[in-house]
Amino acid sequence: MTGKQNGKRSAPPSLGPSKKRKLSSKPGKQLGLKKYPTKLKENGKEKLSDRGTIPIPNADDADDIDLSDQDLDVFKEYGGAASFLTSLDKKGITRSKKEIERLHRLNKPVRQVVDDDLPSVDSDDEKDDDGSFGGSDIESLSSLDDDLELSDNYDTSDAEMAYEKAPRKRHPSWETEEDRGIKGLPIKLPSGDVRPTGKVTFAPAIDGGEESSESEEPESALEEQSQKVDDVSTGARFGRPAVIDVVLNKSKVARIHIAKEQIAAICQEIVSDPENSLGLLRRLHTFSLSEITTPSHPDPIPNDPIIRKLAMLSQLAVFKDIIPGYRIRALTDKEKAEKVSQMVARTRDWEQGLVTAYQTYLHSLEAELKARSGLADIALRSMCTLLKEATHFNFRVNLMSCIVARLSKRSWDSSSELCLNALIHVFREDLTGVVSLEIVRLLNRMIKEKRFNVHSEVLSCLLHLRLKTELGVRASDSSVDEPPKKESSSKAAARRAKGKSTELRHLSKKAKKALKEKHEIDKEFREAEAEVDKEERAATQTETLKLLFVLYFRILKNPRRTPLLPAALHGISKFAHLVNIDFFKDLLAVLKESISRESDDDDDTADPTVTSANNIRHRLSCIVTAFELLSGQGTPVISIREALNIDLSDFISALYALILPLSLMIDIDTAPPPLGTGTKPAKTQSVSDMLFRTLNIVFSPRSLGATAPPGRSAAFAKRLLSASLHWPPPTAQRALEFVGGLIAKDPKLEALLFTKDRTFDGIYRPDLDDPQLSNPFGTSFWELHALRERHWDAKVSAEAERILSIVIS
Repeated sequence: MTGKQNGKRSAPPSLGPSKKRKLSSKPGKQLGLKKYPTKLKENGKEKLSDRGTIPIPNADDADDIDLSDQDLDVFKEYGGAASFLTSLDKKGITRSKKEIERLHRLNKPVRQVVDDDLPSVDSDDEKDDDGSFGGSDIESLSSLDDDLELSDNYDTSDAEMAYEKAPRKRHPSWETEEDRGIKGLPIKLPSGDVRPTGKVTFAPAIDGGEESSESEEPESALEEQSQKVDDVSTGARFGRPAVIDVVLNKSKVARIHIAKEQIAAICQEIVSDPENSLGLLRRLHTFSLSEITTPSHPDPIPNDPIIRKLAMLSQLAVFKDIIPGYRIRALTDKEKAEKVSQMVARTRDWEQGLVTAYQTYLHSLEAELKARSGLADIALRSMCTLLKEATHFNFRVNLMSCIVARLSKRSWDSSSELCLNALIHVFREDLTGVVSLEIVRLLNRMIKEKRFNVHSEVLSCLLHLRLKTELGVRASDSSVDEPPKKESSSKAAARRAKGKSTELRHLSKKAKKALKEKHEIDKEFREAEAEVDKEERAATQTETLKLLFVLYFRILKNPRRTPLLPAALHGISKFAHLVNIDFFKDLLAVLKESISRESDDDDDTADPTVTSANNIRHRLSCIVTAFELLSGQGTPVISIREALNIDLSDFISALYALILPLSLMIDIDTAPPPLGTGTKPAKTQSVSDMLFRTLNIVFSPRSLGATAPPGRSAAFAKRLLSASLHWPPPTAQRALEFVGGLIAKDPKLEALLFTKDRTFDGIYRPDLDDPQLSNPFGTSFWELHALRERHWDAKVSAEAERILSIVIS
């Protein structure tokens, strides 16, 4: 009553502990499913965690819940996703945490106790003082028995399985044969003593080969799998069949058709986006290989020659389009280490990849040239095209070397003409002179190694060098080969200390630093303007001119006659205005020696009247070169001769001696066949053309002043008229025209047109080859009357009549 008055509930009576408990007859009690005593909170409420089950809220009370329209819309839209809630285990959900833990402890397997005579492990002595086991042991055993009765359904066997008895495998390298045995565990006797059993079990040795094979098998399988995967250059990518599948196609028509389509598509993608098409470049190059090998097909498979040809030409067209307008250089270590933006890094990767692909393509072309295969002509044509179109790009020296090496043979064919035209195109388009210098250096080295045994047409390309029009330096008494040397700062300081004048003014450290910075800025501005520096071009062309004349002079001084001599003489005569005046005497001496050597060769022939056309051409070329060498300096030849004390009478006498032997040459008007086989073969001159060209140069006012000496003119006129009696009509007509010009220039020659008596000293000596000693005024031009009256050609007779009528009138 008191508890109710105070508003508190009286505590339930406590149950006393009972040592003996009766087992309930209900199955739930036999399984130990007992109800937990409920605990109350201080305020009298029961804890939910202490219950065995927690009731689920009643679903019938859902009508009392007010739902908004928005909730109803969400339920209508997503209500189907909550259907899984109806299939949940309601009984499992209602269990509390304590009930779940109790069930886990109940279902835990329990080991079965083996009856033995051994004392408890926890006991220190074998027996108690009274000779019986302790009471605690009895209670534990009884509790175990109860548990065993309750868990008859579980497997509590403690017998060792076969895998537990087997020792683990040990590697033979771990220990010796004696230590390989594994000793068994010791046993404990009833007396409490521990004794080893002495049982030794030998573990099976692991075979090294099996272990390595087992361990390496997955790694090797992965490696083989990774190796067998074809990359973008050979595999099936971008919706296209693999390269090896195209080549292995049995039908030739289908194989070529598929290859054409794939190559065309690859080229189109590369040209549209070059920076992201390095893999396609490698794939395109794969089609041009002679043998194709891939990771999936390691055996080489021969490629179709038609596919290779198409791939080579396609690569040529692609590289012509995607090659940038600048030279790509290798990155330095410092540039590689520095941090750059993503765009710069991508551009660098593309540039290096492009250079690598271009180099690989050039290697394949060079291999075809060296092997002299069926695609050698295609490879040579591709290299010539790249040299003309991409002269500024990388590996131009390699292209030049291959083309120059092709010109080193003595024969001449269409491939030689192709290489020559490529070099001529490069010479004409070269603005800086650097490329021309490299080609001249390669030609000089090649001709020297071949000992001048190359075709004479090789040197004709040097006539197209841009030296005559751009290198505006004329030979003079001062040196023009070396630029004037600037005085160094140390010498200027020494002269300044002595009180002497100097070109360099004194600069402080601050002024020197500012001047250096100004030079660097000016250099950057010049590079940005991309204009050709005239000073650098003049220096480069001067070096080219040195190598050119070294080559020409080496050919002239060669003791043996070479086929390059006419081309060398032609080159010297063309660039005569650029020859230094200090070389004049030596060069003229070499030309005289060459003329005398040709004359000795003519004298050694079996028939002295028969003169070789080549020897005559060489001698005429030497004479023309000697006179053009002096006439190309901008001043009259007679002034230079007087200043340098040069005598050209030997060259004039050599020309005079050639006229009579030429009168016996049948094919004097016939020009030799052109050397070139291209669309525009080089024009060649006949012996008649060279003869009259030489005569015009020798008797021109620029060479000999106003007029030639009368004796020399009369001697040449008399010998030309004598030879015209045997020459064909075209040559005879040209000779008469030249004689008429000499008579018009010098009136003293008109005395030789009449046969009436006149006084003269001595007689005419036609057998002498010196025009000064032949005494031409001791005879007359009776050949004009013979040509007018008896020559069978009307044009020749008319020309002789014209000369005689002019003089008579």
